This record gives sequence, C-alpha cells and structure tokens, in this order.
Amino acid sequence: MLLRGTGALTEAASAGRALPGFVAYNLETVQAVVAAAERSGRPVLLQAGASAFRHAGRDLLAQLAVSAATASSAEIGVHLDHSRDLDEITACLEAGYTSVMIDGSHLPLPDNIALTRSAVRRAHDAGAWAEAELGAIAGDEDVSTAARAGAMTDPRQAAEFVAATGVDALAVAVGNVHGFTDRPVELDLDRLAAIHEITPVPLVLHGASGLPAEQLLGALDRGVAKVNVNAELRRAYLRATAEQLPTALPGADVVDTWAAARQAVADTAARTIELLSAERNEINA
Repeated sequence: MLLRGTGALTEAASAGRALPGFVAYNLETVQAVVAAAERSGRPVLLQAGASAFRHAGRDLLAQLAVSAATASSAEIGVHLDHSRDLDEITACLEAGYTSVMIDGSHLPLPDNIALTRSAVRRAHDAGAWAEAELGAIAGDEDVSTAARAGAMTDPRQAAEFVAATGVDALAVAVGNVHGFTDRPVELDLDRLAAIHEITPVPLVLHGASGLPAEQLLGALDRGVAKVNVNAELRRAYLRATAEQLPTALPGADVVDTWAAARQAVADTAARTIELLSAERNEINA
C-alpha cells in the first residue's frame, strides 16, 4: 500500500529511528525493496529517482514503482530522488509519487530557496511531501568515485532555509558522501546536533552506504529520520550476478542470475531496515 504523508517520518524522528530510502533502477531492484519491506513489516521509501530514469525511462520506471508499492502489503512510499527539474517533479506527482526531492544545492542560496519553494508548493498541492538539500554532498549517486566531503551545511542557514521554503525534510551535508570511498567517512555529529536543535523538520542523510553502525546510529540520535541507501544495494546486485555467471553462461541462464541478484538486494535492504528501526537495547545486546 502507498505510504502517504509525513506521519511515518515524524514518528521515526521522535523515536530515534529512520525510514530507509532505497534506490531502485529496474524491475528486480524494485521487487527486492518491496520484498524486504514485506519481510520486515516496517515502512520504507522506494526511490525511483531522476538518475535512474536515464537507464529505465521515467514513465516506465515511475509506473513500475507506484504499481509495486500500491500492490504490496507493506507501507511503501514512492520518492523522487535528486530532481532538479520542476516539470519532472510534476510528472512524478501526477504518476502517484508520495514525496519528491528537489536538489538545488548546486545553486546560490536565493535560487535554491526559490526553486525549493516552487517544488514544495507543487508537492503539497498534490498531497505529497517535499525534501530539499542544503550543502554540498559530494560524489555520484550511481557510481562510487572515492569522493571527498564537500562544503558542510551551516546550522543557522539551515533553519532560515526551512522557514523560507516550507520544506518537510532537509538533506544535510555533515561529512557524508555519495557512494563508497577509499578512506573512512566521519560524520560531524556536533554539526548535525546543532542543525537538529534549531531546524524544526526531520533531517535526511544521503551517502549512508559503508558508514560504521555507530556513526549511522549517532546520526539517528541527532535528528536524521530518513537515510538513503544505494551503493550497498548496487554492490550486492553485482556481486550476486558475478557469482552466478560461471554457471549461468553455458546455458545463457538469465532468469536464475536475475533472481540471485534480486535476492541479494532484498537481503541487504532487510538488514538495513532492521538496523534503522531497532531499539538501541536490541543493537547493543
């Protein structure tokens, strides 16, 4: 069933938990996210986003994601990730997306505010909620590139940005990067705490793949209520495919190869759901 509204997001924030936002590129990854959500019984976000449209096409992937979420017994929101195009946002809202992210982080602050305000208005008019980004989250969303952290989000500016735009959730830069890196990522948890203290909306952490559990849980304790997961799913998919190929190639067995990759993504997503939704005493046991 479609997960609508910000209730699950705000409940996660108040409980020190987070909704996982799982990026999907094709049929198998969409099915894997749905399977993980049904297995866990927890709400999740299925992120069929702007970059994935380059592979699958916007209309086809959007229809697939919305249909799969609607038909599921789990609560699944369908989220447009990292869009910079208001027309794309409108198209996805018309397709049934329950939330959208407008990424104006590359723009000067006044332009980011103006773009975000327009996206928020379109989302709210459609009964959806909106996420925006403030600060430079380095790296490629689709390919791990050993990126270094970019400019970090200023707490006071974050509070002003939320007030000026009416956005429902804010993605922040606190040392996080997209994809895996060749050296450990260390979040600035003090900065994150300062943002949380004066910003009245749930925070979003992009680039969570590969983060040590203590860093990730520290972010949840400081206002992060949505965590994006992409690179770990991609790696699981490719590793399972590589392991299957020696037996698949002689008979050109694509079905078992796709099934193995789908199962690997579902298992990885299920572990992430468990980590992000567990009580602290369960984690420390």
